[in-house]
Amino acid sequence: MCRLLQTCLLAITLFTLGNAQAEEVTVTELQTNLNHPWAIAFLPDSQGILITERSGQLRLWQQGKGLSAPLSGTPQVWAHGQGGLLDIALAPDFVQSRRVWLSYTEADSRGHAGAVVGYGVLNRENTQLQNFKVVLRQEPKLSSGANLGSRLAFDDKGYLYASFGDNFQADSAQNLQQLAGKIVRLKSDGSVPEDNPFVARQHARAEIWSYGMRNPQGLALNPWTRQLWESEHGPRGGDEINIPRKGQNYGWPLATWGIDYSGEKVPGSKGGKVPGTVQPVFYWKVSPAISGMAFYDSSRFPRWKGSLFIGALKEKSLIRLQAEGERPEEKARLLANRGERIRDVRVGPDGYLYVLTDETNGKLLRIGALK
Repeated sequence: MCRLLQTCLLAITLFTLGNAQAEEVTVTELQTNLNHPWAIAFLPDSQGILITERSGQLRLWQQGKGLSAPLSGTPQVWAHGQGGLLDIALAPDFVQSRRVWLSYTEADSRGHAGAVVGYGVLNRENTQLQNFKVVLRQEPKLSSGANLGSRLAFDDKGYLYASFGDNFQADSAQNLQQLAGKIVRLKSDGSVPEDNPFVARQHARAEIWSYGMRNPQGLALNPWTRQLWESEHGPRGGDEINIPRKGQNYGWPLATWGIDYSGEKVPGSKGGKVPGTVQPVFYWKVSPAISGMAFYDSSRFPRWKGSLFIGALKEKSLIRLQAEGERPEEKARLLANRGERIRDVRVGPDGYLYVLTDETNGKLLRIGALK
């Protein structure tokens, strides 16, 4: 077991699927004893890594110092089922504004939950979020704790994209008057861009960018095409990777490659391909239960260049896909021999992968490729 100020380094040979070659990686346990960690963000100038814990804490990990006490000033969260403190993203102008964006869940008086997006200002001591402001609530609240989704990503123009799950109410993903099952697009101050696709449409939410999503678990900007990519859970089978484009319908529940948990057809489904809906660029017939995702564009490990890494919760691995163009191809499953649910993966400024395991005793791992 790694102690707070120690790291454990393991060289592990990991075999891939199909005809792919075996891969060797290094795994360094940087931190243990995290309570279901959900997402990470790197502070500039090697100041450390911010980590969200689903139970509601925001912490700072620093090399040589370990894990901080919970930062003050974070919002109160509804931590039940899949809900709690979820994603984190630094504003593109963080060096000047010190804004830290969070997504989390809250519930109403009936116990129905939905996701919330807002930001606070991180003080210079990195100990407190100040003046936290909510900019968007997923309304109406429909969830009892499932399919809450919620990831955050900024594009090159500074627009913020936030993903919301269907709240386990599948029809809501096709309802443009609701934010469930949608990706929304906001300005950096939380207001609605004038060129959002449904700004001028009656009976539609102006924040919506794309719709027909089930339970988005990953959101990342492709560094080569500068397009937003999204990963999401299918029901029983049918996990997907999509490229969410303006005003497009990604099908759920009308179009899905999965089946219902009962083993029957998803209610309302018309098959895998349905006119008027956009096909995923990749899908799994058997669900790994995919989670956070990150593109690899560093020169540190050249054989990973052009890869897309996605965590897997059910199949407890880190999936590597070759992601050049718009037709990714699965190449490897890393960390499968560890038996840990992978919740998030990010590429650090140093070119290593940083991974969170979704456990009561969750871990922060640093992953490198052996040359």
